[in-house]
Amino acid sequence: MNTLNLLRIAFKALERNKVRAFLTMLGIIIGVGAVIAMIAIGQGSKKSIQDQLSNMGSNMITIRPNSNITAGARLDFSNVQTLTQQDVDALKKKARNLRYISPASSARGQAIFGNSNWPTTIQGVGGEYLAIRNWPLKEGVSFSASDLTTAAKVCMLGQTVVDNLFSNEQDPLGQVIRFNKIPFRVIGVLTQKGENAFGQDQDDIILTPYTTVQERITGSQYFQNIFASALDENSTNQASKEIAYVLRASHKLKSQDEDDFTVRTQAELIQTFSATSQLLTVLLAAIAAISLLVGGIGIMNIMYVSVTERTKEIGLRMSIGAMGRDILLQFLVESILISVTGGIIGIGLGMFSSWLVNALLKWPTLVAPSSVWLSFLVCVATGVFFGYYPAQKASRLDPIEALRYE
Repeated sequence: MNTLNLLRIAFKALERNKVRAFLTMLGIIIGVGAVIAMIAIGQGSKKSIQDQLSNMGSNMITIRPNSNITAGARLDFSNVQTLTQQDVDALKKKARNLRYISPASSARGQAIFGNSNWPTTIQGVGGEYLAIRNWPLKEGVSFSASDLTTAAKVCMLGQTVVDNLFSNEQDPLGQVIRFNKIPFRVIGVLTQKGENAFGQDQDDIILTPYTTVQERITGSQYFQNIFASALDENSTNQASKEIAYVLRASHKLKSQDEDDFTVRTQAELIQTFSATSQLLTVLLAAIAAISLLVGGIGIMNIMYVSVTERTKEIGLRMSIGAMGRDILLQFLVESILISVTGGIIGIGLGMFSSWLVNALLKWPTLVAPSSVWLSFLVCVATGVFFGYYPAQKASRLDPIEALRYE
């Protein structure tokens, strides 16, 4: 029996029981749609995190004081004091794989302008901070070397701070705001960055010279962070090792001493988040794949019913010369046709669901072509696997007993 005849017979058999065939497909449709949608959500989340971290500066390296264990308790890095101006100077002098370096000190407080106020963070940074973060100015200028030397009371505002302190008609440039009663003249407005990978609003910030924060707000000579940028992405790992070597020498640590600082690159953060996202994607896909298993069991069940209902038909075909192989292929093609048709509809459902999630919930989604092809191949395999045993049972029926079946 040729393939065309097999397909024609299979179509006619399914056409006689449209509702039953559709209900059998439903498990496959839901399973495939759920798998594609879940993988799309996971992949979209992964790509979004990678883009956000890269947007922070793909070559950026963050140095923080290490939270060493003290009296049985691990201190938060913000309460540990190990990074100083001496470390910054040593890195500028000895680290050959670094392009930019900027120390950072921050504090929380209330920003006030006229009758408006807004709780925010002021962060003192160096002149190279914007280059490290790949963060251009929307308008105005950055602070100068003399502003750093004199601890000038000048600042650049993030868009969130601008929106909450100034009306649409007001130009922030040149205005004087207060932060914890200290006046700051606005010299620049930063371009909008949005939320970072941790869900924090990057635009809710005031940037000022780090000397200003140290001398006028915190009163501390220690830095909470040192930000640096490698020459390029390929030299990031070498730059990290170089930083560790320079800081250990600057802190006079012995070979057996642990580092009193931590060095983190964007590549490490991307790898960590990607691994977590990938695990979540696999978990979601595995849960969704249970629907495929249920759909496959439904196909096996309905094929058993079909074999029972068509026992006389099978006996008649065998009596006029059909071989067991022909009967097996006939029912196997029906099973695969149910599975593949359901899979194609499920792929469409999964892609539409991914679009709907992105449009309504604003979750990032990414339908990977590999997930579509994999789902289609799984559908074919499901049809073969769950349809083979009922088809084999049909092919082994005795023609005489089949014709006598009531």
